[in-house]
Amino acid sequence: MNKDDEQVLVIKSDIIFKQGKWQGLKTDNLDYYINLIKNNCEFKRRGDMENDPSYQQIIPYILFSFKNNFFAYKYLEKTNEKRLVDTYQLGVGGHINPVDRGENILEAGMMREWEEEINLKGNILEKKPVGILKDESGSVEMVHLGLVYNFIGDSSDISIKETHKMEGKLVDPKNIWEYIKGNPSMWTKIIYKDYISKLI
Repeated sequence: MNKDDEQVLVIKSDIIFKQGKWQGLKTDNLDYYINLIKNNCEFKRRGDMENDPSYQQIIPYILFSFKNNFFAYKYLEKTNEKRLVDTYQLGVGGHINPVDRGENILEAGMMREWEEEINLKGNILEKKPVGILKDESGSVEMVHLGLVYNFIGDSSDISIKETHKMEGKLVDPKNIWEYIKGNPSMWTKIIYKDYISKLI
């Protein structure tokens, strides 16, 4: 299927932002926003949404940590998403699709993306909600909303499944900025500034 024809989960911007917009990582009233999304979300054609800021595409965005070290990775030339080549990321994420429908569509979509992207030889001990990420700095960012979670695991044996598209490793938070500073994505910059730097 053409990427543009993919059905993705969205919410109207005037609904999610009815109490005002924000820039960065929002960490208060998370239950309110999660319920707002669950009760007002719908599926729309991705190609129609990419340039329509009247909707927000919902993206689960998962950080992984083991003993306070965080997984960071870089997109390589062979990735399908050419806009991300050579960028460094701190989260694993993607769109929520109709296949994720069920009792908790946000959780299902998050776990599907995780299982598609990551090999973890171990267990997830905690799925910690971190915040809702909004960035208005570019045309791509303006139509996406990140639901940020920190998965805390019991193993350091983690890797990207598609090694020809991405490469990653666990990094001490004190050294993360040195590792990613070559070309961090905007979301990575926000996650570092508003979350990880506060853990150091």
